[in-house]
Amino acid sequence: MDKIFSLKGRVQNYAWGGDQFIPDLLSLDLHGEKAAEYWLGAHENAPSLLLSQQGEEPLDAFVARNPKETLGPEIAEKFGRLPFLFKVLDVHDMLSIQVHPTKAEAEKGFEDENQKGIPIKAPYRNYKDDNHKPEIMVALSDFWLLHGFLPKKELLKRLKSIPEFFDLIGVFEEQGYPGLYKTVMQQPDEVTTQVLKPLIDRIYPVYKAGRVAKSDPDYWAAKAYDLASDKNTLDKGLYSIYFFNIVKANRGEAIFQDAGIPHAYLEGKNIELMANSDNVLRGGLTGKHVDVPELLKHIKFEETIPNLIKGNLQQDGTERIYSSPAPDFELSKIELNASQEYASHALSPQILLVLEGEAQLTHGNKQISLVKGGAAFIVAGCDYSITSESKAEIYKASVP
Repeated sequence: MDKIFSLKGRVQNYAWGGDQFIPDLLSLDLHGEKAAEYWLGAHENAPSLLLSQQGEEPLDAFVARNPKETLGPEIAEKFGRLPFLFKVLDVHDMLSIQVHPTKAEAEKGFEDENQKGIPIKAPYRNYKDDNHKPEIMVALSDFWLLHGFLPKKELLKRLKSIPEFFDLIGVFEEQGYPGLYKTVMQQPDEVTTQVLKPLIDRIYPVYKAGRVAKSDPDYWAAKAYDLASDKNTLDKGLYSIYFFNIVKANRGEAIFQDAGIPHAYLEGKNIELMANSDNVLRGGLTGKHVDVPELLKHIKFEETIPNLIKGNLQQDGTERIYSSPAPDFELSKIELNASQEYASHALSPQILLVLEGEAQLTHGNKQISLVKGGAAFIVAGCDYSITSESKAEIYKASVP
């Protein structure tokens, strides 16, 4: 069996995506259609196509035919499938306030919705599979996101600085994060609109005049309002913008998000690696299915100190590993110039994506040439090398 293969991913045309970055990366003409995500993996909702001598084959089917040989015996036994999903994201408009379930809760929720007869692709379904979805991202540009609750002192200061939130100070002091967040997320829509409308009326003209910094929650609250199709009923997700950390990751910096951490991507481009799942519980700032009770069941009501990960440069001087606690995946970046070679023994299945430049992937007598946007799948146990005639920036997904 061959051990290295060209791989073709799937573009996801979600409304929040941009229309240039991913088409440019892949040299595709999508005729102006939004390109939000590019998936490389074996998720049944959008499996990549593996190119072999037999033609094209969905990666999930290929893995299922040869799990021990493809994944390696230990990974095949532990996970039973390719355990990760690799993505490129272009966040043009902000994503929903969301949280991901634990593995146990995903299995429970998936089975429950199956028992209720909810179709897998129903827009009102919460659990698309039975897996958890921890994730790590590396910024490919300035990247802005919401990430977990502000520390207590900062959140209290925020509540005291905004007149519309004065009534929430006592709630937070007496009932902490759960009481505060449940109070606003369970409000009737008319109360939310009544409370937040004076705030929006105050900040929106300043935002339109370009006088608000992106580090200020007013910027994102006003932008969310600007993007909203319904200006008469204000979104409860606006509260989260003020209650959560606003984080800016510079190019090359990473951040890890585990189950239960509330978050939302706001703007920028990134590489994302996660467990092989599409489970998202949403709480606002989206036209997609929102399930506040389910969100509140799984959220971690605790302060979060954002940890931007720089990655650890390996002794070979070419690979930088972005470690995380997740057992499902490991993300690294390989940078080569014309005088360098990257050689590796794949202890797990791997996916490579060339972000910039060009590269030659070699195993034995087989060589695959990869240009910008090109991807490859590597079978566990494979010895391979990567070279470039000029330079290459490559991201690698594997299992630790």
